[in-house]
Amino acid sequence: MTKIKRMRCIRTRRDASWTIIKVETDQPGLYGIGSANDHFNPSAVVSVVEELLAPLLIGKDAGAIEDLWQTMYQSGYWRNGSHLMTAIGGIDMALWDLKGKEAGMPVYRLLGGPCRSAVPCYAHAAGRDQTELEEDIAKYMEEGYGVIRCQLGAYGGGGFIPASRANVPERAPPVPHVFDEEAYLNAIPLMFERLRVKFGDAPKFTHDVHEHLNPSNAIQLAKRLEPYRLFFLEDVLPPEQIVYYRDIRRQCATPQAVGELFTHPHEWLPLLQERLIDYIRVRVSKVGGITQCRKIAAVAEAYGIRTAWQEGGDNDPVNQAAAMHLDLAIWNFGIQEDNVFRPEEREAFPGTPELKRGYLYANESPGLGVDIDEGKAARLLAAEAKSTPYHKPYPVDRKADGTVVRP
Repeated sequence: MTKIKRMRCIRTRRDASWTIIKVETDQPGLYGIGSANDHFNPSAVVSVVEELLAPLLIGKDAGAIEDLWQTMYQSGYWRNGSHLMTAIGGIDMALWDLKGKEAGMPVYRLLGGPCRSAVPCYAHAAGRDQTELEEDIAKYMEEGYGVIRCQLGAYGGGGFIPASRANVPERAPPVPHVFDEEAYLNAIPLMFERLRVKFGDAPKFTHDVHEHLNPSNAIQLAKRLEPYRLFFLEDVLPPEQIVYYRDIRRQCATPQAVGELFTHPHEWLPLLQERLIDYIRVRVSKVGGITQCRKIAAVAEAYGIRTAWQEGGDNDPVNQAAAMHLDLAIWNFGIQEDNVFRPEEREAFPGTPELKRGYLYANESPGLGVDIDEGKAARLLAAEAKSTPYHKPYPVDRKADGTVVRP
């Protein structure tokens, strides 16, 4: 029996926003790594690991992954919070990495073996205006991507109005621009109309609303985009308003993908059971790791729903690797969000999956196939990250009257 001996949190990247959990065992040289990345509050996740979960697991059988997951899940009594689930997710990945190393095979083979040769990904195209967006799309098409996400600048792009031109009340919070739902509601269908004229019907396009709309406008947008045959419309509603997916499903056939902000099974389960979405796109680390995502994928398969695990530019190579192993092994895989890392980041994480012509390729190394070079990971940290307290709350968008727009 291999026992857990020690558990460490390693902070890295230039801004110290990546947190990697290293689970060490009583077997010399045998360890596993997992992603516990929380870009906006990393220290809270580290505290959960160090103060709650590590003392609970030291000395336990590292191979009893399901039992350890259940033990961690109820350990804080109040369950399903984002920080607890992220900590669980990072440890769970590390335990699967360990198990693969002990078995001498990649994790995807432990999960049942490959259903596909490589993992198709979608690219992120954006531009400050239509011309820049079209140039970015053309670049990704040339690189071989079959599915491309299309955005006019930042999330909510197409709906922003300079504050100097908006009817902003006196004493309003100082912001460079305000978000106008009706402007967005007009801009995005026009954007896709022009893209179809430019590129024809062959490219598969997606779009991320990032939950900026109220329910009635979300329904309108989904209906207005139906003629442009999107691959999917992403996160058109926030978690607080998922009941309105019933209305979207009744009124149009635009495929829906949702789940980036989900940490709780009662958020995603009704959407699957009622077949209200087409793609479930939770982040592997945020919902509790590989163990939980296997179960989500199995439920989704029963209801004819595919996966599209969330990745995002704030994420690290270890979470990407965990998502890729799931992608290879589950039949109802749909698409994988891509991520691109700087050369020095790849050097700090040897074995980072290769992304070529829109496909992510696994190596045959045991476990997750990616490791961490702690010396190089430490050198990624900028000087200010070592000396300045970490404070990066999610940026706030506002309407003209000052109301906060929820992502």
